[in-house]
Amino acid sequence: MAKRAAGLLAAASILSLAAVPAQADHHQPGEQRQMTGFDRQSYPQTRRDNVVEEQFGERIADPYRWLEADVRNDAKVADWVKRQSSFADTYLKTLPERAFFEQALSELLDYERFGTPVKAGDRLLFEHNDGLQNQNVLKIVDADVATIDGLGRTLIDPNQWSDDGTTALAGWKASPDGGIVAYQVQKGGSDWRTLRFVSTADGQVLEDKLDWAKFTGISWVGNDAVLYSRFPEPAAGQDFQALNYNQAVFYHKLGTPQSSDRQVYATPDAQKLGHGASVTSDGRWVVINSNEGTDPASIVTLLPIGRGSWTPITLVAEQADQWDLVDGIGDRLWFVTSKNAPLKKIVLVDLSGDAPVITDVVPQAQENLESAAIVGDRIVTSYLQDAASRLRLFSLDGEPQGMVQLGGFGTAGGISGEPGDEDAWISYSSFTQPQTVLKLDTNSGRVQDFAAVAASFDPDDFATEQVFYSSKDGTRVPMFIVKRKDVTGPAPTLLYGYGGFNISLTPSYSASRMAWLRGGGVYALANLRGGGEYGAEWHDAGRGANKQNVFDDFIAAGEWLKSNGITGENQLAIDGRSNGGLLMGAVTNQRPDLFDAVHAAVGVMDMLRFDRWTAGRYWVDDYGYPDREADWRVLRGYSPYHNIRSGLEYPAVLTTTADTDDRVVPGHSFKYAAALQHADIGEKPHLIRIETNAGHGSGKPVSKIIEEFSDILGFLAHWTDFSPAAPQ
Repeated sequence: MAKRAAGLLAAASILSLAAVPAQADHHQPGEQRQMTGFDRQSYPQTRRDNVVEEQFGERIADPYRWLEADVRNDAKVADWVKRQSSFADTYLKTLPERAFFEQALSELLDYERFGTPVKAGDRLLFEHNDGLQNQNVLKIVDADVATIDGLGRTLIDPNQWSDDGTTALAGWKASPDGGIVAYQVQKGGSDWRTLRFVSTADGQVLEDKLDWAKFTGISWVGNDAVLYSRFPEPAAGQDFQALNYNQAVFYHKLGTPQSSDRQVYATPDAQKLGHGASVTSDGRWVVINSNEGTDPASIVTLLPIGRGSWTPITLVAEQADQWDLVDGIGDRLWFVTSKNAPLKKIVLVDLSGDAPVITDVVPQAQENLESAAIVGDRIVTSYLQDAASRLRLFSLDGEPQGMVQLGGFGTAGGISGEPGDEDAWISYSSFTQPQTVLKLDTNSGRVQDFAAVAASFDPDDFATEQVFYSSKDGTRVPMFIVKRKDVTGPAPTLLYGYGGFNISLTPSYSASRMAWLRGGGVYALANLRGGGEYGAEWHDAGRGANKQNVFDDFIAAGEWLKSNGITGENQLAIDGRSNGGLLMGAVTNQRPDLFDAVHAAVGVMDMLRFDRWTAGRYWVDDYGYPDREADWRVLRGYSPYHNIRSGLEYPAVLTTTADTDDRVVPGHSFKYAAALQHADIGEKPHLIRIETNAGHGSGKPVSKIIEEFSDILGFLAHWTDFSPAAPQ
């Protein structure tokens, strides 16, 4: 199923956090912990400029606008980053709680793990990590194996690409016959990609090299050509800040230079539209989804392959509903769509006649349909039931064929398989179960382990429950709570949230989360409005003019945790990334009395200027337009940078970002941190940690993950009176 990649990064991976301990601390309840050697007067000095603009009748000060400049090209910003980084690092390394998390993360990440296999020809390809490798490697094995554990020849090893492990394998796709793998190279966490090609027979890298790809998939046309999406090359020095316009789909024939690639689809009269191309498994149709922003609604254009010229056929002319390709067989294409179905359904598009004929195949259910794939002669669907995965099987004409039993609260990852081949592979994980690869017989619905993992802890030592609480307006919101079974009574708790861009937060494994849990902490995950857990209506209820609902949902979650004895005084930490970083800034401004420690990662902090850089202009679908007065007034009301409340006592805040983040440019976090340090908001620390040669999160090497999350967890533990300890 094709999906747009221009949205904000969710935090449901190894980067997730959360929790709090039940261990007795060396501080008395209610006693304010002081920072050893910290004095707010010792913050590095930050220049304040007299920048004031009038917007819609209001004068808006922006004293730290100079920090928007690219740190790679501005010496003054680079100096500020150096001083702030040194200041934060000096303090973070003194925290007594940090050592526990560094050791725990090193142990918890040191296990063999596997990605979901993909069949190509008579081979299986899968990503693999033997434990503490900085980057996953791509392996290849014969397709008839009973398990991939301990097997496979290394085809691509990105650990050889850079000395510091920051160059990553960001995506790949094998040719239909399995002879060539096209892959994406990501440097320093940037969204920019370079496409390369490797022979599976001998591991020889071809000379072909495709630059300036971004937010792209890879789709093979036969066994010797690919479709990919790219932008025009940005002006010198603007590659990490320039807005992304005029994306186009290109056709590349192997063995030819990129300069001869043919542009097969573009919309020069609609330069904001981005385009992603998919090819059906049988190679007969190209399906192009076009979106102006991050909204899943798309325009759909079809291109027939091998039948004369590639003349576009418009299937969906207006960007009004979601249309995601499932797959195609001949002139029949299946789509997941939200048209007249806010929880989504599956339709069949018949292209054999003079005009497309669309019929419903799998009607809308009571749960949200997340994804679907055709494997063998079945449609394998993944639904969300109260934010947990449920797999169901249907015939190609929509007749129910039963459920796939996966267990309790968990998440089914990508479904891998092809029409005509009855075997499918899926990944499955939960809060306390690392990702396991399962093989599914689509005829019987039975699953078996295909690549099990050996965790360094006993999942039975932990308990997961789901509760429902009422938000400010009475809306019923679900929340997962995870803890060690021996943790009783109020304990330090880490509450995580996102609430945006139709992204669903589901139960999945994270080594950083498990480090917190193993130390005796509690983790809470709130499924806020703005996400996709309950379909389009849940998303709409938390975006645009309704964005305050997200903040209200999160604040209500914190209040519920305290009033129900899950956590106590000085014990509630909160965490969010990207759009979740914005959430952290907004709720901290609105309720600084409720939270005790805050981690705001790679957040969108200046809501009046977010659309001026890189992918920011896509986000207007969720946030609104800063140049429209009605939207501007909503944004002005919650923008973290503009609403810091001097005179109130704020919790300890750690802001984190990275110098190569070209998704949410680091200037957002720079300005926010400078404003926190200037404001009269109490004596607790308000620090910024700035990672080097890293981006928005993807592609980060394991060594940097251990270092970063040791700092983050140590900080949150210190300011929630948490002395982590492994179970006895």
